[in-house]
Amino acid sequence: MVNLKAGTRPPWVGLGAAVWVQIASGNAYNFPLYSHSLKSVLGFNQHQLTMLGVANDFGENVGLIPGIACNKFPPWVILLIGALSCFFGYGVLWLALSSKVQSLPYWLLCVALCVATNSSAWLSTAVLVTNMRNFPLSRGTVAGVLKGYGGISAAVFTEIYSTLLRNSSSKLLVFLALGIPVLCFIVMYFVRACTPASGEDSSEHAHFLFTQGALIVLGLYVLTTTILNHIFHFSAPVSNTFLVIMVVLLMAPFAIPIKMTFQRMRVSKPEMHHQLVETPDSVIQEDNAEKTEPLLKSSSSTTILGSFRENVEASEVAMLLAEGEGAVKKKRRPKRGEDFRFTEALIKADFWLLFFVYFVGVGSGVTVLNNLAQIGISQGVHDTTILLSLFSFCNFVGRLGGGIVSEHFVRSKTIPRTIWMTCTQVMMIVTYLLFASAIDGILYAATALLGICYGVQFSIMIPTVSELFGLKHFGLFYNFMSLGNPLGAFLFSGLLAGYVYDTEAAKQQVPNLLSNSSISCLGPNCFRLTFLVLAGACGLGSILSIILTMRIRPVYEMLYAGGSFRLPQTSNH
Repeated sequence: MVNLKAGTRPPWVGLGAAVWVQIASGNAYNFPLYSHSLKSVLGFNQHQLTMLGVANDFGENVGLIPGIACNKFPPWVILLIGALSCFFGYGVLWLALSSKVQSLPYWLLCVALCVATNSSAWLSTAVLVTNMRNFPLSRGTVAGVLKGYGGISAAVFTEIYSTLLRNSSSKLLVFLALGIPVLCFIVMYFVRACTPASGEDSSEHAHFLFTQGALIVLGLYVLTTTILNHIFHFSAPVSNTFLVIMVVLLMAPFAIPIKMTFQRMRVSKPEMHHQLVETPDSVIQEDNAEKTEPLLKSSSSTTILGSFRENVEASEVAMLLAEGEGAVKKKRRPKRGEDFRFTEALIKADFWLLFFVYFVGVGSGVTVLNNLAQIGISQGVHDTTILLSLFSFCNFVGRLGGGIVSEHFVRSKTIPRTIWMTCTQVMMIVTYLLFASAIDGILYAATALLGICYGVQFSIMIPTVSELFGLKHFGLFYNFMSLGNPLGAFLFSGLLAGYVYDTEAAKQQVPNLLSNSSISCLGPNCFRLTFLVLAGACGLGSILSIILTMRIRPVYEMLYAGGSFRLPQTSNH
């Protein structure tokens, strides 16, 4: 039985701590910052570098073990394992890049990178599962906020990389190996299971709006300072000031529990003054009543939530009694919207439709992300820092905006969230065709558009899988869906993009008499075929997404009847 932290503040404290962990879980996005150093120092060709990128994505997204573990262990254990993975994985990469250890085999570097980025799966699973359960009636909003911070993490790390670490790949790996574990040890106490938020608190909506606003300000700030620093090359004191302001903005979500604490103190002071004239017994009784208020307070929302955690045992006992009396002969399979076991979900067509649609969206997007530096260089952009920051910012916009927009329409019109996956994948078709055209000046616009569409895939998949198949095994479902990312990276990036790039580079090598083992490819043909294939894949994904949306429309009409989420009576975790 999981011990739940009672009160209205702990879920918000946990959300504030989760923001920092979610930023740390974006460490896999740093691969473009040090990949060029691995290529030059260790003498890798593009195919070898691309396969390292596949290992990067494989480690980041293979989270089946964290998904199972999150139902068996408290969140701090999951965070601890993630911290250790980060320490050992990035530590080995630093030893190789800094030449502290000579001639480490290529396969060992792949394993080390996979272990390092697998920390992302452990960290993200711990905070996402915990907060989705702490705020069960605001799943889309919570997913959008947390994945929004995860999306902007690349820009945050880029700011640290350029300001604090002075563009040193070696220092970046040391920072990842030591800084992330220290952060996890600091916040792991606050990321914990709490009594679910009732959703009836009038200030909850305002609190989420504040968190979203703080996230938007942070995203604009990081993007602006990165661009200005790139143009004007600020001095060290100015850059460090920018970095401190960024840290303060990251602390913004903690303002909510701090405000709640001061509000409680202001309310309790007059009550304490009034109690001084009462008998000691009445003071004790009043104090006990205050402590037990969350358990005694009744509302329509708590009626819905009453069976969310505690009534699991009661429903099972009732089922056993009914079976014993002959009223029930066989336990029925769960319906969509109720809690599924993993094996029960695997035989559902909706599960595989959602997986394939997500696989196409994120698999094609991560192919561009992994090869963003080479795409920029092939089209004449040699400093790709701005491209990475732009992609990161727009990725965050897509994640946050996807959660907000889908939450609005699912509550007001009962429109399934997956309709936004359809819209964005149609936009991705256009984006890949723009990339393939290699029109002058279109690279930045295409990168921004792709970043938004890529981010939406995350913020839609997460609440959708919880709404269709329940929260009880959400960690496992979420991490299985996340396999679409490395699978897409392997097929589209490792097998397709790397091969096409090296083939075109080999054609350019002979006339240009290049003797360097690390060949570069220039011109639109380096990735044109890749972009055309990605456009075709998104076309198929769009069709399947339409089919999925039509199939699950009745589920959303049932779940969101009346404009608010209704937990099924059999829902439990």
